[in-house]
Amino acid sequence: MERVVAAVSQNPGEDAQIIPVSVFWGQSPDRESSAWKLLFADSWAVTGRLRRLVSILILGRKTRVQFSAPIHMRELVGENKGYELTLRMTQRLLRVHFRNLKSAVIGPDVSHRRTVVKGLLDEPLVKQAIIEEAEREHITQEKARERALSYGNEIASDYTYSVIRFMEVVLSWFWNKIYDGIKVSHIEGVQEVAPGHEVIYVPCHRSHIDYLLLSYLLFRNGLTPPHIAAGINLNMPVVGGLLRRGGAFFMRRTFKGNPLYTAVFTEYLHTLFIKGFPVEYFVEGGRSRTGRMLQPKTGMLAITLRSFLRNSRMPIVFIPVYIGYERVLEGRTYLGELRGATKKKESIFDIFKVIGALKQRFGQVSVNFGAPIKLAEFLDGEQPDWREQQLDPQFRPEWLSETTHRLGERVAQHLNEAAAVNPMNLVAVALLSTQRLALDDQAMERVLDLYLTLLRAVPYSPHTTLPEGDGRSLIEHVKGMDLLAEQKDALGKILYLNEQNAVLMTYYRNNVLHIFALPSLLASFFQSSSRMTREQILRYTRALYPFLQSELFIRWPLNELDEVVDQWLAAFVEQGLLRFKKDAYVRPEPSSREFVLLTLLSRAIAQTLQRFYMAIALLLNSGQNTLSPEQLEDLCTVMAQRLSILHGLNAPEFFDKSLFRHFIQTLLDLGVLRKDSAGKLSYHPMLGELAEGAAKRVLPAEIRLSIRQVALHSNEEEQDVGSDQEKT
Repeated sequence: MERVVAAVSQNPGEDAQIIPVSVFWGQSPDRESSAWKLLFADSWAVTGRLRRLVSILILGRKTRVQFSAPIHMRELVGENKGYELTLRMTQRLLRVHFRNLKSAVIGPDVSHRRTVVKGLLDEPLVKQAIIEEAEREHITQEKARERALSYGNEIASDYTYSVIRFMEVVLSWFWNKIYDGIKVSHIEGVQEVAPGHEVIYVPCHRSHIDYLLLSYLLFRNGLTPPHIAAGINLNMPVVGGLLRRGGAFFMRRTFKGNPLYTAVFTEYLHTLFIKGFPVEYFVEGGRSRTGRMLQPKTGMLAITLRSFLRNSRMPIVFIPVYIGYERVLEGRTYLGELRGATKKKESIFDIFKVIGALKQRFGQVSVNFGAPIKLAEFLDGEQPDWREQQLDPQFRPEWLSETTHRLGERVAQHLNEAAAVNPMNLVAVALLSTQRLALDDQAMERVLDLYLTLLRAVPYSPHTTLPEGDGRSLIEHVKGMDLLAEQKDALGKILYLNEQNAVLMTYYRNNVLHIFALPSLLASFFQSSSRMTREQILRYTRALYPFLQSELFIRWPLNELDEVVDQWLAAFVEQGLLRFKKDAYVRPEPSSREFVLLTLLSRAIAQTLQRFYMAIALLLNSGQNTLSPEQLEDLCTVMAQRLSILHGLNAPEFFDKSLFRHFIQTLLDLGVLRKDSAGKLSYHPMLGELAEGAAKRVLPAEIRLSIRQVALHSNEEEQDVGSDQEKT
């Protein structure tokens, strides 16, 4: 190195390039099948010459050699800092580079678990919490300290590389046994950003397998498996210990009423962040039983934000990860829970159910890595002066709650942008849009070809992936999954869903509902109107879009909406779904094949729009300052249950309380609703305009009439109950 620096310094016209080369024994993307070889793979441990020789002999064919970008010595010498300083700069640059690369490939240097846990008790935040716990519970500080230590042991992972590598061998067999393949997209973006960043993976949560799948894929692609936040319910005998050694740290469902536990958990997470350990947590909290993105739970995001305000030297980047299953392992369990069955507590015996599932076909899994979210850049946009507000661990700025909420929305939107559209999703959208859950074989092929053409013409996002092939190949693929029934007659084949599978298929439709929401809304306008101008379309789209965007985490802000609407209208015209004539868009003849396709597309979002109209109709019928948000939510749920029976809607999520709750909150956030001092709701005059204007355009007259009649009946019953209470 000394001679290189000297040579470049003495010859101004010359340059030398140093190419860093890293060699990792046993870290290779190839499949490792020997647990014995895993024992000798690379780690941070200092090893002797004998162990290194054995590693070379055993792992010589399983070696990862990584060449990095060259360092131009002319640039370093050109800084004119002198020979000695330039030499030290070069050596330091290489040390930092090799350490960052090794950290990205095999993970940061892991301290002993007991040392980490005991170290938490000496942090100021935990020390203060111990003192307060002793005073509050009337116990000695030593007793409170023991309690804090037990919390730390309950929480902390026992990350063991040998277990990670052992699990890689086992999981390789498992994935190949149960799935037709795992398709990974856009992981190169993670490989670029991981060195030098604290990486936080934020996957969507569809199955317990998510925990294992992501760690497996990261390891196979030369990235460090993360420390994973897991619910305490998974800390079962045997399984819990294995998960803990695989990187899981456990958290209780609620921290409420336990400030000592909160302090220990917060400090543990802060320790992981500042030491550069990759972390994984699910912003949805629990698994989605409906297939749609759940409203983000902001607890972990808030802890992350506060940790970053305390110490922002290690830049944090969030990596959204969309995991899409053609068939989810827990599908039948979710089906029972949607129909009202009580969620069963996890048990070690659940493993035997997984073994039983090995005989079934579950198709392909898609794992898409979304656009990274750099926390510092996000905060610059939200709170430009955040760097001046980094204070002590107890610091809670006034803007924290709102900023955390917006961060959660940003993560959810980026997750949806990375959606993997698969054959099951498209077949579900098509069949659930029919009145009888059936289509003849050729009609189904036409519908699927149309959907593929539209989605390719107007891509939802650069990170969204679509299935290869045409409508016919998609049908054949889904038929092999045993969810699509077929009936043959003299005229051909009819493809249909039985009652049980129809409910299950709503899960797969909901995976991609955000992608179909806008084109479906545009198609809805032409169910009641044969002709609309661009200005009319934009006006009604702008009126309804904020509610769809809020519920489904659609990516486009309002100021980009007009351009996207124009793209979709152009695609509709290209496919014959609309015609542009005399400054207006005109629908096809009602008896035409194109109008049938337009109608099917409009029904993808129909149930969502019906739920919106229900809440509005109930409010308008009840009058100003009559209902509280909770009362309105209950009435909406009862009304939806009744309508689902009257109209044969076989979708339990249609009367999901949480969806009504979120819609009411969106109305409050937009200022359409207000709460008075008694907690009752009053509404802006624009609510009536929304009901009679936009709703009239997108909902059939018979549906609107049915909703108004049920709303009127519900209001009369509410008044009767009120009168009876006054008499008593």
